[in-house]
Amino acid sequence: MDSNSIIKIFVIAIYLLSMIGIGFLFYRKTKNFSDYILGGRKLGSWTTALSAQASDMSGWLLLGLPGAAYTVGIEAAWIGLGLAVGTYINWKVVAKRLRKYTEISRDSLTLSDFFENRFRDNTRILRVVSAFIILIFFTVYTSAQFSAGGKLFETLIGIPYTTALVIGVIVIIAYTFLGGFMAVAMTDFIQGLLMFFALIIVPFVAIAELGGFGSTFAQMRAVDSNYLSFFMSTGSEGKIAIIAIISNLAWGLGYFGQPHILARFMAIRTSSDIKKARIIAMVWVVITLVAAVTIGMVGRIYFTNGIADPEKVFMLMANNMFTPIIGGILLAAILAASMSTADSQLLVTASAISEDFYKQFFRKGASDVELIWVGRTAVAMVAFVAMLIAFDPNSSVFGLVSYAWAGLGAAFGPVIITSLFWKRMNKWGAIAGMVSGAVSVIVWKAIAVSAPAGSFWTVYELLPAFIIAIIAIFIVTMTTAEPPQEVIDEFESVAISKI
Repeated sequence: MDSNSIIKIFVIAIYLLSMIGIGFLFYRKTKNFSDYILGGRKLGSWTTALSAQASDMSGWLLLGLPGAAYTVGIEAAWIGLGLAVGTYINWKVVAKRLRKYTEISRDSLTLSDFFENRFRDNTRILRVVSAFIILIFFTVYTSAQFSAGGKLFETLIGIPYTTALVIGVIVIIAYTFLGGFMAVAMTDFIQGLLMFFALIIVPFVAIAELGGFGSTFAQMRAVDSNYLSFFMSTGSEGKIAIIAIISNLAWGLGYFGQPHILARFMAIRTSSDIKKARIIAMVWVVITLVAAVTIGMVGRIYFTNGIADPEKVFMLMANNMFTPIIGGILLAAILAASMSTADSQLLVTASAISEDFYKQFFRKGASDVELIWVGRTAVAMVAFVAMLIAFDPNSSVFGLVSYAWAGLGAAFGPVIITSLFWKRMNKWGAIAGMVSGAVSVIVWKAIAVSAPAGSFWTVYELLPAFIIAIIAIFIVTMTTAEPPQEVIDEFESVAISKI
């Protein structure tokens, strides 16, 4: 191992130890279960915005999206456009009302809590179904983040992928296990800043080395005449299939059903802080998405001989273009992206296990201290299963994230929107929406594997599953009894609340 690699490892080690240090800091400040799961609803605008977006984008932003842009060119920007629009609508339409509703509805701490309290579901079916969906899809989602960290260590210092995977998992477990929500939110805030600056610096330096913008664009056109076209597919003279454009834009629908993002809305100090947080979040999202696509496209011409794994384009550029210290900091951004999502997902999954299964079915009288330790144990258990899924070194970060994003978005997105804005909705409609959304994603994905390219069945599974879930909610709600007056009164009180 050369001296440059040692310096980079040292820089990343400092970063990792700092994250664990934050976990220890908030370990001492965690007094009850609400603190561990939701930080006592004390997040400010900056922390809410950056932690929400950092946990949202994940290692996918520095690996998956640049890898897609490297392969197909600016066509990958359609995904970014869908995500940017989805982010804005989520902050504008969902955030404020969810913050109010979760507190008014019996101070709901988790998404499963909210569904049960919102519809006064004494059967607990809603709680169990939602917790089960979270457990399944978040385990897959978390495995994608572990895979991203493993690829970084493998590329940087040449250690076996599985060994690198274990190192990353141990660090993430450490600070999530100890500090809970506030540790996760604070580390995500720091990681969001690191991701932001890393994504800006790398493409600008690369473009300068390639002779400026004019020279860079000319070289991109030389790669493929359609590399800079939004509507023409690379590798051929044909237009990009409308199915492909719709699929990429449909990514934005996933935002409404991501528990780790919605948890930030629930935890912000007051609903009046939402507007400022939305502005911060949108600036971060637009700039980082543009930068990620640019990195992939610039990387295609920066590496004249090509690279074997397009998802490694950012880390290879950061590794080659900078001094060991700066390179180490930039490479730590990949860990930041992966860790900021994995920690949030582990915490949400742990809350589902401790609050929605353990407390409800095994120990109704469990104390806060007991629930905190059940949550910590759940963090370790779920992380272990996710690590097993990620053991395949050829696993695609993009593919894993795509599947989990669709599953959560279709299962929860339609239910969240209708439960916040439709007074008539009842628990049976909510159950129908969750089940139909989740099952539709699984079935549609299975069919798409063997479907001809460009056919109707190859559309991103999130879109049809989202539509099916909305239809199921409407039909089942309208053919079953109206909700109790208590539920309707609470719904109306949310609109006038100033929380």
